[in-house]
Amino acid sequence: MSTTGPDGHQESELDGDFGVRPYTVTNGRTKPSTPLDLVSLVRATGKSKVPPERLGLEHAQALQLCAATTSVAEVAAHLRQPVVVTKVLLSDLIESGAVTARFPTFDSTDPSRLEALLDGLRRL
Repeated sequence: MSTTGPDGHQESELDGDFGVRPYTVTNGRTKPSTPLDLVSLVRATGKSKVPPERLGLEHAQALQLCAATTSVAEVAAHLRQPVVVTKVLLSDLIESGAVTARFPTFDSTDPSRLEALLDGLRRL
């Protein structure tokens, strides 16, 4: 579904809360530099090579969500961004040292685990 925004361009549901298109958020990048899974756990480290005031809005929001250990899927849901956009944002934060990631130690293609993840996301 799409609507016409205040500037006359078509906005889709993937545009996020502020009408920002996903390719704008990632500067056109579609592949994260760090391989992340939906259930990868991310957490802020409290240190970064990039000062917080130099982070873009979306990066700052993602970093704030990582104050407590959370999954990539949860960050994407809270940001209201597609998962691939969230993975690119989190990869940037990992490269800067602001976030660390712990990868799943189980088979993330297991249907019962994926169903449990979906159930959890629906409850958000």
